[in-house]
Amino acid sequence: MALFQRRPQSSDPKTFYTVGLSKNVLIVGLGNPGEKYELTRHNAGFLCLDDFVARTDEMTGWIDKKNMKCLMSEGRVGAVRVIAIKPATFMNLSGEAVRAVMNFYKINLEQTLVIHDDLDIDFGQIRLRHGGSDAGHNGIKSVSQQIGEDYGRVRIGIGPKRPPAIGSEDFVLQKFSADEQAQLPNMTRETSAIINEYLFGDQQLSHETRNFMV
Repeated sequence: MALFQRRPQSSDPKTFYTVGLSKNVLIVGLGNPGEKYELTRHNAGFLCLDDFVARTDEMTGWIDKKNMKCLMSEGRVGAVRVIAIKPATFMNLSGEAVRAVMNFYKINLEQTLVIHDDLDIDFGQIRLRHGGSDAGHNGIKSVSQQIGEDYGRVRIGIGPKRPPAIGSEDFVLQKFSADEQAQLPNMTRETSAIINEYLFGDQQLSHETRNFMV
């Protein structure tokens, strides 16, 4: 697929920052750091951003940016310089890392995209929108408190709760079921396609729903 054509990666990161880049774009994946939280539903944002970085040769490997409280990958994709981050603050304080990176790189809200799980959306669906409330998501609440609400969202469906009586906090911290894990490559691939469309489409994000179940 041409969208994911792999090109040789430069060994010199300075080549990413050549004269003429039009803007910096920030892509944020939300989740909790540490092995304990790997493959949990609340880490859907991490999973999807990991996939985008892994399949995009222009992006560097993850670097621990302690001064900005995140893991970071950078690269030139098309005409933009992309800064991808995974906050290392745990979910409830995600906004601290996002604000620090935006301030350092002088990134606008209109050039910021956040990828996160959403319990109000069924597993198998991804919904896109620009702005909106946090809908009870503590990571989004933290980001919005720090930078405002007018940024792009890629909302990864993880619902509905099963069993229905389980607490939301317990459910989102469970690992994806075996059946769901079989679909994760489709989920991450579709999200990487959305990120590329966003980067090559002048950071425009339509309000739509995507399905990735096969």
